[in-house]
Amino acid sequence: MSLRQLVSQTAVYGLSSILGRFLNYLLVPLYTYTFSTGEYGVVSEFYAYAGFVAVLLVLGLETGYFRFRQRPEFADERVYRNALSLLLLANLAFAGGVWLWQEDLAAWLQYPQHPEYPLWFAWILALDALSALPFAKLRAENRAWRFAGIKMAEILIAIGLNLLLLLLWPKLAAIWPDSMIGRYYDPQVGVGYIFIANLVASAAKLLLLLPQFRAVPFVLERAVLAPVLRYSLPMIVIGLAGMVNEMLDRAILKLLLPYDLQTNLQQLGIYGACYKLSILMTLFVQAFRYAGEPFFFSYAGRDDAKRAYALVMKYFVIAGVSIFLLVALFIDLFQYFIGAEFRQGLAVVPILLIANLLLGIYVNLSVWYKLSDRTGLGAWVALAGAGVTVALNILLIPEYGYVGAAWATLVCYGFMVSLSWGLGRIYYPVDYPLLKIGFYFALGLGLYGADRYAVAQYQWDVWLCGSLGMLIYLALAYWLDLRPVLGKRRING
Repeated sequence: MSLRQLVSQTAVYGLSSILGRFLNYLLVPLYTYTFSTGEYGVVSEFYAYAGFVAVLLVLGLETGYFRFRQRPEFADERVYRNALSLLLLANLAFAGGVWLWQEDLAAWLQYPQHPEYPLWFAWILALDALSALPFAKLRAENRAWRFAGIKMAEILIAIGLNLLLLLLWPKLAAIWPDSMIGRYYDPQVGVGYIFIANLVASAAKLLLLLPQFRAVPFVLERAVLAPVLRYSLPMIVIGLAGMVNEMLDRAILKLLLPYDLQTNLQQLGIYGACYKLSILMTLFVQAFRYAGEPFFFSYAGRDDAKRAYALVMKYFVIAGVSIFLLVALFIDLFQYFIGAEFRQGLAVVPILLIANLLLGIYVNLSVWYKLSDRTGLGAWVALAGAGVTVALNILLIPEYGYVGAAWATLVCYGFMVSLSWGLGRIYYPVDYPLLKIGFYFALGLGLYGADRYAVAQYQWDVWLCGSLGMLIYLALAYWLDLRPVLGKRRING
């Protein structure tokens, strides 16, 4: 894969993710205008737990498949069918176990009145885990459009079902309470209808991926799985540590906040909704991750590989800082995506934007342990970051609430970037343009600080001030780094 292919496939993955997830993002107003902060807190909590379990259920086999599919001693299909068979076995066992102990799990989570919640989520997670490897195969084969189409279909189905279950069905049940529609609608399910919509969408996604399962026999070969798992299992540790950094705050806010259960859920709901306002940065990082991992592996071994990785990092930061400014400078517009009672938490949005940008930089830096086959050492980096996250959340949340949780996320990713860069200098040194990266970070933060100061102290118009800040940033980025590249493309074209 070339640099141009990386950009084009990032665009395809990004278009599907951004367009699809933006449509999904539009459900946030539906949720936050329909449910109370406490009810939305339940949603945030379950999806936080789901992140941890999802990492376990995939077994790190996505990255393992990318690494081993081109090894001369293994054929692509041989690695694929062994990994897929193992995923099928593991996820059926998981879903069956949750079915047996769903009531105990619900009681442990403090939702004894809803034992169906854990079971629904078990099937969502199992179906998503089974879909992970077929999606990885599509990425490896550079079939970005099919990947994007299936992702879009899943999201559109989820959106349609959310609108049906949360808006249309309740209204029809109120009009015709004695009809079949009215009898089967149960308002006590509440946020459970969100989970039902997700479950059906996940099942539909797996059906669309069935061609990737066709003619794949169930087979477990020790000669294949042993080396693949030795490489992949450390990725579980890395993934779990990543989930600690990304999701732990929402998973434990209910437990660490010094209030009663209902108030804690309300605070969790506020934080979860405001976290959604950093979605553009999250989508950008996700789209880059989808296209970047195949690119890193396919480019390895070339004479100009390290130079390419350095260029990718620079342009990633330029794009990421522009997204930070877009959301942070125009937060007065983005705030209307959440209900009024959730907006008291808007102060965490800029913090979370920078935190997620640092996560994207860490994704870039992770090339050192993936290409040097030091995933075990990479796992220690992730564990160190998780340790920082746990310690800071325990220290800051009781005192500063969800604002402390946001700062813990930022500090953690900053620590992991520094540690990963240092180890990369030892095991796979890449001459990243640190001065240029630092310049764009300082420029973005400076423009944001100047914007807030001008609005607060001199009552400048927020739209004018925000537009001026974006214009200055984009003009400087174009003149310093984008103009030479675009000029070469015009000449070559």
